[in-house]
Amino acid sequence: MFKLQRLSLLRFSRWQGLKKFSRSAINSAPDYSHVVIGGGVVGQAIAAELAKVPSNSVLLLEKNDRFGTETSSHNSEVIHAGIYYPADSLKTKLCIEGKNIIYNELDWLKTGVSWKKCGKWVVAQTDYEESINEALYRKCKDELDVDVELISSQDTSRKEPSIRVGKSAVSSPSTGIINSHSLMDYLLGTIQQNDGDTVTGSEVIGLEYKDGAGYTVTTKERFPGEDEVAEITAENVINSAGLYADHVSNMLLPKDRHKRLYFAKGNYFKLKSGGFPSVSRLIYPVPPEDGKSLGTHLTIDMNGQILFGPDLEYVESRTNYTTNSQNIPAAFEAISRYYPHIQVSDLEVASCGIRPKLCGPDSYQFKDYYIKEEEGFPGFVNLLGIESPGLTSSIAIGRYVKRIYHD
Repeated sequence: MFKLQRLSLLRFSRWQGLKKFSRSAINSAPDYSHVVIGGGVVGQAIAAELAKVPSNSVLLLEKNDRFGTETSSHNSEVIHAGIYYPADSLKTKLCIEGKNIIYNELDWLKTGVSWKKCGKWVVAQTDYEESINEALYRKCKDELDVDVELISSQDTSRKEPSIRVGKSAVSSPSTGIINSHSLMDYLLGTIQQNDGDTVTGSEVIGLEYKDGAGYTVTTKERFPGEDEVAEITAENVINSAGLYADHVSNMLLPKDRHKRLYFAKGNYFKLKSGGFPSVSRLIYPVPPEDGKSLGTHLTIDMNGQILFGPDLEYVESRTNYTTNSQNIPAAFEAISRYYPHIQVSDLEVASCGIRPKLCGPDSYQFKDYYIKEEEGFPGFVNLLGIESPGLTSSIAIGRYVKRIYHD
């Protein structure tokens, strides 16, 4: 198989081999069997799974100078249990499968992936919220077969005395946290070990399909001082471009099938100083009625440090990670309902992330992951709206896409 000139273990920064020796210029054979566009954790997982098939030749393309610098590294790093979404949805099925893959297959000593099954509570403060919790509990037991427990406020006060629970909590013991960077290191290593190629700093600026000839992916280098354009031919293309997935999709699909993504920024908040009561598990409020988020929750990192968020505001920019300190008062109101030990002055904005959504601020309809081989474009698999629980689902999404090609 034609290979790009290697410059390091997991990164090729120039197209020297491709620009000089592309096989498409020599004969009709494509350069790759599969090109994956987008090097976030989901794109990495797809490329890793496809690279495991001996007959495949796989290329992972990333426009930024490093992999996983957008949504994949600006999130809560939660291993979700899969309890919130409709039972027959891809979000639920792939979240549960992905969670089980992490716990059953990603042993830290063997893979280097760092995770902790710490559990979480969804806490109800009012009678109305308690009714929602009871429905969530029944759904987990009757429809999802996900392990949960409904515990009283008396029990919660003994187990987590620093958390206020007015009525009840749904306890989810299979929720956890994961170091997303360790997962991405593992996935990139898997691609490399299976002879897949990875390229950073190359932005896709064109995508074309010719019946019988496959796909031509046109890229442009984004390194300073470089203005090189290259064409890569492929039998199959996977669009996993995250925040830019609609842009890539619309390069190929006819105008009447164009997609649009909406961008939901979430700020994360931290405590300005230490000395506040510790918490041993994740704490979530009952999710808001609009279904657009899971609420401003309390999470902990691998070292037990507390972080709150994300909140939710729709923005126009896909990648403006400027934090919004004006949201601190609203965040305080949400957080102090279950963690009453702080004043508004104790909070500061730590970071933010942006989620690619298939519904805008005026829509209240549930939107599932969009993962499908597009009609009329054989071998083109489109992924849009891969937001939370995308990190948890990532390897399961990779296997789902692989089954599209190899079942």
